[in-house]
Amino acid sequence: MAGKAAAPGTAVLLVTANVGSLFDDPENLQKNWLREFYQVVHTHKPHFMALHCQEFGGKNYEASMSHVDKFVKELLSSDAMKEYNRARVYLDENYKSQEHFTTLCTKATMQTVRAADTNEVVKLIFRESDNDRKVMLQLEKKLFDYFNQEVFRDNNGTALLEFDKELSVFKDRLYELDISFPPSYPYSEDARQGEQYMNTRCPAWCDRILMSPSAKELVLRSESEEKVVTYDHIGPNVCMGDHKPVFLAFRIMPGAGKPHAHVHKCCVVQ
Repeated sequence: MAGKAAAPGTAVLLVTANVGSLFDDPENLQKNWLREFYQVVHTHKPHFMALHCQEFGGKNYEASMSHVDKFVKELLSSDAMKEYNRARVYLDENYKSQEHFTTLCTKATMQTVRAADTNEVVKLIFRESDNDRKVMLQLEKKLFDYFNQEVFRDNNGTALLEFDKELSVFKDRLYELDISFPPSYPYSEDARQGEQYMNTRCPAWCDRILMSPSAKELVLRSESEEKVVTYDHIGPNVCMGDHKPVFLAFRIMPGAGKPHAHVHKCCVVQ
């Protein structure tokens, strides 16, 4: 950046985020989310950035999809993005294909059960189309009301990592850097409670960045040479929706004896 000597290598920022909550309250949550995201971009100043978003358009995707274009335009036109000379955005806007969103009950019919007082959806029941309409799957809200949430925040919850078995089935095939941030889900969606977990599920590390063996080697090489690898979450004290975004920032170092190539800045939003 201007006024400072450029650090060696190509800076990379990878971000994964479940943004479904943002489209339920765009006036409050989106502003918080974008502000914290821009701060991470400003801090790490990546040459290449990839942002992967789940539930883009909201949990009620058909009603909230109108906010998507505004969100993308605001993101790409921001001051934080002005340093980039190109951007690619890939969106799945086919919100009418609800039956294709989830590979479990493709031949079932869905029944919605709503609360009598609030009309809120409280249960989904999937029944076979034939076979006496046998119930194949039921989904409803959970309850996990633990009396002391500090156990999940104390020392970033690292004492609980021994119970995290997510990667065990991918041993020697997928890798992850050491986690040093608290469980990323399920946070309160109340804009005033940035550190509070909801009582719907046990807090867990649901947002991760995994690597192939070759990618791990590339990332760790930059760590050994420059100590510039950061694996963390975004917005620890701010409401970012029910998920805290997780990012991996590192530098790809030039090969020995090879000259520095001209580096284009690029942003990818998925």
